[in-house]
Amino acid sequence: MSGAALGLEIVFVFFLALFLLHRYGDFKKQHRLVIVGTLLAWYLCFLIVFILPLDVSTTIYNRCKHAAANSSPTESSNITGLYAAATPVPSPHPCFKPWSYIPDGIMPIFWRVVYWTSQFLTWILLPFMQSYARSGGFSITGKIKTALIENAIYYGTYLLIFGAFLIYVAVNPHLHLEWNQLQTIGIAAANTWGLFLLVLLLGYGLVEIPRSYWNGAKRGYLLMKTYFKAAKLMTEKADAEETLEDVMEEVRKVNESIKYNHPLRKCVDTILKKCPLEYQEKMGRNMDDYEDFDEKHNTYPSEKSLVKLHKQVIYSVQRHRRTQVQWQILLEQAFYLEDVAKNETSATCQFVHTFQSPEPENRFIQYFYNPTVEWYWECLLRPWFYRVLAVVLSIFSVIVVWSECTFFSTTPVLSLFAVFIQLAEKTYNYIYIEIACFLSIFFLSICVYSTVFRIRVFNYYYLASHHQTDAYSLLFSGMLFCRLTPPLCLNFLGLTHMDSSISHQNTQPTAYTSIMGSMKVLSFIADGFYIYYPMLVVILCIATYFSLGTRCLNLLGFQQFMGDNDMTSDLVDEGKELIRREKRKRQRQEEGENRRREWKERYGHSREDSTRNRNVHIDPKESNFSDISTNRSSKYTRANNRTERDRIELLQDAEPLDFNAETFTDDPLESESGRYQPGGRYLSMSRSRIFDDV
Repeated sequence: MSGAALGLEIVFVFFLALFLLHRYGDFKKQHRLVIVGTLLAWYLCFLIVFILPLDVSTTIYNRCKHAAANSSPTESSNITGLYAAATPVPSPHPCFKPWSYIPDGIMPIFWRVVYWTSQFLTWILLPFMQSYARSGGFSITGKIKTALIENAIYYGTYLLIFGAFLIYVAVNPHLHLEWNQLQTIGIAAANTWGLFLLVLLLGYGLVEIPRSYWNGAKRGYLLMKTYFKAAKLMTEKADAEETLEDVMEEVRKVNESIKYNHPLRKCVDTILKKCPLEYQEKMGRNMDDYEDFDEKHNTYPSEKSLVKLHKQVIYSVQRHRRTQVQWQILLEQAFYLEDVAKNETSATCQFVHTFQSPEPENRFIQYFYNPTVEWYWECLLRPWFYRVLAVVLSIFSVIVVWSECTFFSTTPVLSLFAVFIQLAEKTYNYIYIEIACFLSIFFLSICVYSTVFRIRVFNYYYLASHHQTDAYSLLFSGMLFCRLTPPLCLNFLGLTHMDSSISHQNTQPTAYTSIMGSMKVLSFIADGFYIYYPMLVVILCIATYFSLGTRCLNLLGFQQFMGDNDMTSDLVDEGKELIRREKRKRQRQEEGENRRREWKERYGHSREDSTRNRNVHIDPKESNFSDISTNRSSKYTRANNRTERDRIELLQDAEPLDFNAETFTDDPLESESGRYQPGGRYLSMSRSRIFDDV
């Protein structure tokens, strides 16, 4: 049974990591090595979180077994021995094996493999793959060279930090350098960096997650925030289109200057394959392959400039595609929230959608989640459920903050996590121990990992759902997870007093703590930084509660959603008008499709019959008419064919016109913001004229 529990968790965590990666990554377009590296990093980090409660229950059983072996009936009043200082008086409960017991020798090997693999990924492999994926080289050798150059400073910084710890140990006369101590120094350096970032992310997540669910119960709040996002996303979308047009203009110039027999033509073809299809077709039509590159004395771009251009093309195309998809998703979200606001006052208790979902729903979902059930859930139950969940999460956050500030106190025990685990340890209730440990570390992981998924570093790091995350951001998230998970687990073991360096008790450590080594080699870290730095989470929680970071970003020019700000109100109004405009456009499209469908059903068969009869009754001898008879016949038949011609025009698949636009064109490619003119120029959209038609 013990091996089955470990195997089930290993399989479950793998599919969980695969599901999340499928949501954010794109298995079809992204490189396989990027997918494998990110999946392995996410999988190892999630595995540590899920397996650690089993390690805790196994360690408690081993302590009980060791105490029973060292105790005798005559020594029950005065227990002595190696673990007597922290072993409680034997209780009448027997030391039975937990259902998830893992035999001795398995967990240390398992943790050693998982930990060092994750460290190899985060410090060596993933940074190299990150530079390799973002490189614009045209060959594997060129990409590897670029990645090595970019990571030279990166690796040098970490070697400098490790060297500082190494010098400290070498200068200290009470310490002697050994391999285990060098290993401990490396682990301490990595955990120190991870703990520094962990507290920052944890302080934000402890407040923001409960507050997000509390605000989720406010319909007006979510709708206003969606309008705000729409205004910002439209600006970003226009900027992405303008950037793509500028890059495509550079590609067009390079494509016209470098002909088919130029040595760098293969590089240009590689760049063209990364461009959108409509730009590829335009550039293909304008090529003059009969001209040789040496017939004109022109200045040709170098291979280095083509590498830079290739990198710009990859970035601009990915950003343009991401903003387009995000805009459609945001529109669906805004339309749905507006439908919820309208249906709240419905007397029929039936949820009515303004637009039908483009994807067909499952029959099973349609049967159980019918319009009545949807109305009760969205309009009545969901707000109250979110409020209750926000209160529960707030209680968990308070417990975490209190325990972070008091976990160093062992007499008396003030950490609530340690109190719960010790109460369960006295009765050897392993089910309760594993559930309490899992809920505790799962909540800490959600607070940290959700912040990693939410944060955005300009346009360099951004995890976008619906398969819109680029390779650089996926690899960067894997690096963050591998660096944050080990200090997160050590912090959890310290909160529960399962770490002997925190509890200062001579007890049997967990298998996870044993591979970390003794932190006594670096006492100023074990007794100082690891204990007092987590108290900073209180200040970070207060700053997050009062939105100090949001206000600072707003002052610096980065517009953030704030209810008491004039700029926020202007952006909300702007986004509301944009959503209203898109709704009118979609309604006109649906009305046009309905009219075309009705005309086809009404006149489609009669048109086919009339065409068939006209083809049957044509006489070959009547084809040789004079010009006068032809003009006379066309004169009298023009009026009769007008109705038929009107029917044909109505049956044409033409998109409805947007009468708010300034110009009209028949070419759908020229109707976009970036129009390609015969002269070879792209018309860029000016930022000051983005919302002139609103």
